Amino acid sequence: HSEWTHCSHSQMGMMDAIMSLDQLVDESDPDVDFPNSFHAFQTAEGIRKEHPDKVWFQLVGLIHDVGKILALWDEPQWAVVGDTFPVGCKFQNSIVFRDSTFQDNPDEKNPRYKTEYGIYEPNCGLDNVLMSWGHDEYLYRVMKFNNCPIPEEGLYMIRFHSFYPWHSHGDYTHLCNDKDLQMLPWVKEFNKFDLYTKTTDLPNMDELRPYYQSLIDKYCPGVLQW
Repeated sequence: HSEWTHCSHSQMGMMDAIMSLDQLVDESDPDVDFPNSFHAFQTAEGIRKEHPDKVWFQLVGLIHDVGKILALWDEPQWAVVGDTFPVGCKFQNSIVFRDSTFQDNPDEKNPRYKTEYGIYEPNCGLDNVLMSWGHDEYLYRVMKFNNCPIPEEGLYMIRFHSFYPWHSHGDYTHLCNDKDLQMLPWVKEFNKFDLYTKTTDLPNMDELRPYYQSLIDKYCPGVLQW
């Protein structure tokens, strides 16, 4: 958090950031064996087909994984990709690889972090929960830092699309407030397109790029601070 959330690392436009992801092989994603930019456009096009009126939603589909650019800046992939979960309270069994990779996590030996609520109050809201670091939180912080006017529903999709224990398994609702529960259906709706648009039917990005550049110009224009 201290290293990345000041957005003082780089400056670039959003489309350049999207295309730079083609240099990345995401070790956590066995579904994709083609460039990451194709997944970005596939997700966006899937959303555009079903939600033609929600251009902000289409943009979120395009940019949702751009936070993975951290891995190109020497952040280890375990701190960039993969599922996210709250820290500071009991690890739920729905966390992927929970049973096989958490044995040496020092939080497992801290009694304060092993209760259902841990360091948190009931229904404190996800805004007040510290999540494991990853590309979701990073891109969310970049959007906020640059004052990008994406609606709150879209910001939740960006920030929590890898929080599978919550949106796919129903865990951690005891930490959620009313706002979180109102946003949950939007995150679930986004998840359909994130997971199920990964096909070998690759989009023609040269044809699509002008349209999506217009959305970038509307919601996250110019050179951004990263």
